[in-house]
Amino acid sequence: MHEAFTQLMSYVKSMWRRRWYIVIVAWVVSIAGWAWVYALPNRFEASARVYVDTQSLLKPLLSGLTVNPNFEQQVTMMTRTLMSRPNLEKVARMTDMDLKAKTPPQMEELLNGLASEIRLEGTGRENLYTISYQNKNPDVAKRVVQSLLTIFVESSLGSTRKDIASSQKFIEEQLKSYAEKLRTAEEALKEFKRKNVGTMPGQGGDYYAKLATATTDLNQAQLELREALNRRDQIKRQIDDEEPETTSTEAAAISNPELDGRIKDLQKQLDNLRLQFTEQHPDISGIKRIISQLETQKKQEAAAHKPSASSKASRNPVYQQLAISLSEADANAAALRARVAEYQRRFGALKAAADSVPQVEADFTQLMRDYDVYKQNYQSLLARRESAALSSDVETKADVVDFRVIDPPRVPLQPSWPNRPLMFSLVLLGAIAAGIAMAFIMSQLRRTIDDRTALRKFTDLPLLGAVSRIETQEAKQKKKKGLIAYAASFLGLLGAYGVLLALQLLVARSA
Repeated sequence: MHEAFTQLMSYVKSMWRRRWYIVIVAWVVSIAGWAWVYALPNRFEASARVYVDTQSLLKPLLSGLTVNPNFEQQVTMMTRTLMSRPNLEKVARMTDMDLKAKTPPQMEELLNGLASEIRLEGTGRENLYTISYQNKNPDVAKRVVQSLLTIFVESSLGSTRKDIASSQKFIEEQLKSYAEKLRTAEEALKEFKRKNVGTMPGQGGDYYAKLATATTDLNQAQLELREALNRRDQIKRQIDDEEPETTSTEAAAISNPELDGRIKDLQKQLDNLRLQFTEQHPDISGIKRIISQLETQKKQEAAAHKPSASSKASRNPVYQQLAISLSEADANAAALRARVAEYQRRFGALKAAADSVPQVEADFTQLMRDYDVYKQNYQSLLARRESAALSSDVETKADVVDFRVIDPPRVPLQPSWPNRPLMFSLVLLGAIAAGIAMAFIMSQLRRTIDDRTALRKFTDLPLLGAVSRIETQEAKQKKKKGLIAYAASFLGLLGAYGVLLALQLLVARSA
């Protein structure tokens, strides 16, 4: 720490010996810098503030009926593209600045200057934007800001209207295309239905449903036919066991109601069991045995009553009843045969169409799928066309986005640039710093030794002694005059700085 301080003091002493470099360089740099600052042209800054209100009352009222563009995103994009070359060219034409640019390089320089000097600042969520521009002519600065404000408002509204118009045009083109596709699909569907009448899906179900129904009906009819044939055969066997004619006594014996009722009940049970089981089933065999016993008992009772001479033969009523039942069974069997034949014909027709009907169904499904897609898209496009038309009406006839100019373009009386008092101060500080740097450089180029320690370190030799310098009175007076002259030079520099500030204040007040 001590060595660093010693080194610093050594530098200070070296620069103090060359202190006139500080003053001379400071004067030269200050004069040059102050002249440059004073020669800078005044620039006036015009500014305007605009507020973009995107919270319109129509938004919630027309929700779902119109297309709601993202106005916040559009405004943000417009702020980012405001400095685009087409907009800058438009500003140059609106302010007549392009008249000064006679050649393409001059126009390029003009546009680059506008791009670097125009500023657009926003506050974010408040949608409040400030447009500012500096120029040495206050009227030009004001016109540039007014032009930018006009472009900002018109471009934001015009882009939305342009998007809606292009969307409407695209929807109309698509509607024409889908109308033609829908018309073609309807013609193809109509022709297909005309060629495939009777085999179309939906006319009694699809092919496999029809085939399954026909199979079920055929099996049911065949089962009913077998039942009818079995019933008819049973009635035939009963007729074979009866006598067509009998005497009155036999008739009386045969017409025993108790035996006849039991036989009839057993016969019904036997018929029902035959529908489910074969003739070898134990229940069927048992019932047949009981019926045979009852028939035998009935015959025995008839034999016990021998016919007398006076008895007369008559038609057996049981035989007559069985004959009637046989006729009904034959008629039922004939009807069932006709039904089975019809179901077999239908089943055969469906089996014969096994290759064509599924293909018809597949073709019809494909046609309906295309037709449904075209129809759905066409109806959706119709709805969107109405929505786009309503959105266009809202955009042109209502203020969905409100641009409010909070502060119109204005130019202050005082120039915004340059800030001469500040720049004079910076020049003075820079000049003093440059003088100090020059004194330091000269002290390093022509180094001197100020004390014994530095001499011993520099020569690396033992120091035997030192000779002190004794200044005369004349030398002291000369040194004092030099210090006074140095202080006067430095104070003169500060005085010149004060005079410049005072002159600048007077000019500002007079303006």
